[in-house]
Amino acid sequence: MTITDACVCPYPAGDSSIRRMALEARELGFDRLVAVGVPSGEYSGLPVIEGVLISGGSAKDIAARVKRASTAGALVVVQAGENRFNRAVLGMKGVHVLTGIHAADRHAFDHVTAKMAADRRIALDISLAPLIRQRGAARQKALNRYLDILMLSRKFGFPLTLSTHARSVLEMRSVREVSALASLIGFDVADVEKALGSVDTLLAPQSSVKVIS
Repeated sequence: MTITDACVCPYPAGDSSIRRMALEARELGFDRLVAVGVPSGEYSGLPVIEGVLISGGSAKDIAARVKRASTAGALVVVQAGENRFNRAVLGMKGVHVLTGIHAADRHAFDHVTAKMAADRRIALDISLAPLIRQRGAARQKALNRYLDILMLSRKFGFPLTLSTHARSVLEMRSVREVSALASLIGFDVADVEKALGSVDTLLAPQSSVKVIS
């Protein structure tokens, strides 16, 4: 299993260089990163997958950008929206991950979308950023939404990814810390291992995060 943080945001999307974040990730126990806007390659001795993060616009606009982004080796990630929009995204060829579900309406991802995600092998991203950065009601809302997603994943079998969405080395977390945060949602050891190792499955048989606005 290749332990992967499924999304970090190095400079210019964030504050730290990819080489600095890769070095930190090695020390924190990760085998690989998916990085926004960075070409795939090896940085500071750590493999990095380029990812494509797509947000904003209509479903038709998103579909066009997904088509342009679907290059070999790229992990294509789309920001979640309302239920109808998410159904459209889950029907698009080339999408690997739906992210930001914690900020969407609680009806944005239901049994129908869960089955679609399972059938298409599209992952739901569990971004730990709201658990790291937020407190109080906002943090609790994210925990509740993620628990709903975990339960649907166990029932329907769609994959999950775990990411920090770190914008600097200060927001990066060790594998142990990621596991502890995931346990607050209800993840057990098997759930964590599966989510941290899911990127390879998502990229097979094909294997960048560019920001496309």
